[in-house]
Amino acid sequence: MTAFENAHPALAGALAAQGYETPTPVQASVLEPGHATADLLVSAQTGSGKTVAFGLAIAPTLLDGADRFADRPGEPLALVVAPTRELALQVRRELDWLYAPTGARTASCVGGMDMRREREALSAGAHIVVGTPGRLRDHIERGSLDLSRIRAAVLDEADEMLDLGFREDLEYILDAAPSDRRTLMFSATVSAPIAELAKRYQRGAVRLAASGERAPHHDIEYRAHLVAPNDRDNAVVNTLLFHDARSALVFCGTRIAVQHLSSRLANRGFSVVALSGELSQNERSHALQAIRDGRARVCVATDVAARGIDLPTLDLVVHADIPNNAETLLHRSGRTGRAGRKGVSVLVVPRTRRHHVMRLLQSGNLRAAWAPPPSSTEIAERDRERMLADESLIAESSAEELAFAAELLAAHGAERVAAAFVRLHQASRPAPEELLDGPAFAEEPRKVRQDFQGAVWFRVSAGHRDKAEARWLLPLICRAGHVTKNEVGAIRILPNESQVEIAAAAADRFAAAVAAGGTGEDGVTITRLVGEPAPATRSPRPAGGPGGKSFKPGAAGRKASKAHREGGRPDGPRADGPHREGPRKDGPHRGKPRKPRPA
Repeated sequence: MTAFENAHPALAGALAAQGYETPTPVQASVLEPGHATADLLVSAQTGSGKTVAFGLAIAPTLLDGADRFADRPGEPLALVVAPTRELALQVRRELDWLYAPTGARTASCVGGMDMRREREALSAGAHIVVGTPGRLRDHIERGSLDLSRIRAAVLDEADEMLDLGFREDLEYILDAAPSDRRTLMFSATVSAPIAELAKRYQRGAVRLAASGERAPHHDIEYRAHLVAPNDRDNAVVNTLLFHDARSALVFCGTRIAVQHLSSRLANRGFSVVALSGELSQNERSHALQAIRDGRARVCVATDVAARGIDLPTLDLVVHADIPNNAETLLHRSGRTGRAGRKGVSVLVVPRTRRHHVMRLLQSGNLRAAWAPPPSSTEIAERDRERMLADESLIAESSAEELAFAAELLAAHGAERVAAAFVRLHQASRPAPEELLDGPAFAEEPRKVRQDFQGAVWFRVSAGHRDKAEARWLLPLICRAGHVTKNEVGAIRILPNESQVEIAAAAADRFAAAVAAGGTGEDGVTITRLVGEPAPATRSPRPAGGPGGKSFKPGAAGRKASKAHREGGRPDGPRADGPHREGPRKDGPHRGKPRKPRPA
């Protein structure tokens, strides 16, 4: 008797070869006696092992008591429909090894791939066909896919297919299959549209709800790192170094942000690939394969590009850009901690968005440990621990290796050989970043302000006449001077200029950064003032119109404000870069910012 005692013997052997010892709740549910011939409506979360579950569930129907399929397959016996290309290809890979002992032949039909090759595979014969709704319908309409012998049809992630607008395609496909087939529907939730679809296309379906479906992320540890807005990239670097995951997925909000961060990580020495909507299917496939076979360890992606992908070795998810809602947060984090494996989900939280993140966690019924991002000291300590436990030091050595080791020790001594081992290890890893500040955080993060005794004043060459406002000036000052919001004191906006107060400890660093890199805005300069300027009478802001120069906050600033107000778009271009955020009312310049007037 085995843990998969009700499974087909050939499939049980494949599971044992893959190291499966205990079925997940959804796998145990479909294997219960009495379900072998029934239609099933199963609610189970992503990552619960449902691909193996429906593979096990349809085996008795497909094999019909035989140990193997016919050597020369004709029309397909099973059809699996998935919402995305990546998920469909992933399902096919899973079914390939699961059904390998049965001699099954599989074929995939997904958008973005060569349709001629798919037609050739279908004409050669396949027992199981896996595909996306649109491409499957194309093959049926063109006559290259014959569903007349289908015994079982599976809709994987049915709720997502309906959300993506595939209802008409699904109905066309199911109408083209024999009415006496088995129909299995798997969905994270059984909403009204799913129930309606099941009522129409299933016959007396057995409703199964995998245990624990309401707590899908119990194997995921959530952490939140509070950072200065312009320190986000450095925090991501240190997070990746600290966890040293076999593979990590970093989420950004836009394609522009993906390009920026992936380039930054590549320049820092990480093996990284990028996934965004602008890539072709071939480029996406190569990127994912690089992660799977270990040639790359970090994947930077947008939400849309990462939908449906599965990376078996994914241990770490990093939210470089904060999601807009709890559903997106759960979907992103659910890429790790799958099928009983442990995972870590890290939110890199700009201080200006900490309350938003707290609401996200609360609405998702999640609890995160708040802490500063990993420091260089903490990373070095973790590196030492990993080095002492390195498998190369524990593994058995061959006689040839031991002989050469003795030669090395005789020539250089134990200490020099060990020091060389340390240098080689450290040279293979990027160096950690020095973060701008690292205050201690409690569970409820507190605002930490600098002491502005002895602060230094600077002049910014833009004032009211140039339509300058504090909401534009503060990000510009932080970005240009490499300072945090807490190191910026008062901001005075005068008719022809603005005056800004910088904490004494950061003043020299601020001046050097501005002198080296400028402000990034045409015609805007920052210079150091001698002493504190005398208070000046502020003139009312001009209504605009002709006369005087007109300072227009750059595209970066305008786009940042728009994205902040609208919540951003999931995968659209944005010119504001990954981490520019306007100040809120708790910033160092009190008062609610006014709406910007059109320049």
